[in-house]
Amino acid sequence: MGTIPWPFFMPFYTIEKRMEMMREVIWHGRGGQGVVLAAQILAESAYCRGSGGVTSAPTFGPERRGAPVTASTRISDEPIRTFSQIESADIAVVIDPTLLSMVDILGRLKDEGIIIINSPLPPDEVDIGGCATVATVDASGIARETGLTIGGIPVINTPMLGAIARATGLVSLENIEKGLKKKMPPDAARANFSAVTAAYDKTIINNKGEVVD
Repeated sequence: MGTIPWPFFMPFYTIEKRMEMMREVIWHGRGGQGVVLAAQILAESAYCRGSGGVTSAPTFGPERRGAPVTASTRISDEPIRTFSQIESADIAVVIDPTLLSMVDILGRLKDEGIIIINSPLPPDEVDIGGCATVATVDASGIARETGLTIGGIPVINTPMLGAIARATGLVSLENIEKGLKKKMPPDAARANFSAVTAAYDKTIINNKGEVVD
C-alpha cells in the first residue's frame, strides 16, 4: 500500500483555494481606541453569521495610550489554519484618520481592497490614492450624536462595525448586534448598537469614482 501524500485531510480544497475563500481585515487605530475589541466583535459577529472559521489578534508594539495600534480579523467559511500576521489585507479599517499620513496603510492592502475611514469627508475628498474602493463615515460625530462617549471622548471603534457591514456585506446588522451582546453587558450593547446602525446608514462608498450613499 502506497504512502498517502500530505495533507491527506484536505480533500476538497487546496491551501490556495482556502485563502481565496478567506477575508482578512486589518484595523488601524491608536492605543485606547478599542481597536482590539472591535476586531474581536467583528470575529464574533461573523461566527454568529455562521462562518466556519474566524480569528482575531492584536499586533504587539509599544503599549501606551495614543501609540499606533493594529489588530486583525480573519473570516472564512472553512476552518482557519493560518495564524501569522496579515501581510496583504482585503479590508483596512482606519479608526484614526491622522494615521493616514503616518502609517503605510495601503502597503498592507490589496490593490483591489477596500479601505474604510473614520472621516467626515466624502470618499472622493480623502487623499489616499491607489485603492479601488473607499468608504467613509463620521464615526466620531455619530458617537457624539448618540451619546456614546466615555469621559466626553467619543467611542469610535464600534460605529466602524456598521460601516464594515454597509461597505462589505461581510456581516449584517443582526450579526453585529449578536456580537456586541456576546462581548458587552446588555445596556452597553444597546448603546453601542444604536451607533452601529447610525453609522451603517451614513456610510458613503466610492467604488472607482462612483459615489453611493
